[in-house]
Amino acid sequence: MSVSVYYTARRPAPLTPAEAAAVERVTAAHLAAFPYDDEESLYLYGDPGPEPDALLAGSTKLPRDPDRLLPVLIHVLDSVTELRRALAGAEWHVHVDDQDVPWEEPEGYGFPGMREL
Repeated sequence: MSVSVYYTARRPAPLTPAEAAAVERVTAAHLAAFPYDDEESLYLYGDPGPEPDALLAGSTKLPRDPDRLLPVLIHVLDSVTELRRALAGAEWHVHVDDQDVPWEEPEGYGFPGMREL
C-alpha cells in the first residue's frame, strides 16, 4: 500500500504569465534540490482536472523507506508552500491520503514537530 501527498489549487481566474513563470521556477528549483533520484518528487498534472476553477493539481507518492519518508515529505511540502505563496488568491487543499496537511504562518505546510526531528 502506498501513501501519497495530493495538492490542488483553485481560483476562478487562470494563471497569469508571471504566475506560470513562478510555478516553473519553483518546480525547477525543487527538482534540482530533490535529494533522491530514485524517488517520486513534486509532480504537477498537465491538466488540473475536472474540478471547478482548478488552477493547479499534483501528487507525490511517498517512499516506503522510513529514512527517506520525512526528507521527501518536507521537501515536497516546502515546494507546495512556495507554490501557494506564488498564486495569490488561490484556495488550496493539501493532504496525505485522507489527512489534511495544516497551513501555519510562517512555516507553511507541515505537521507539528515534523521539522524538529
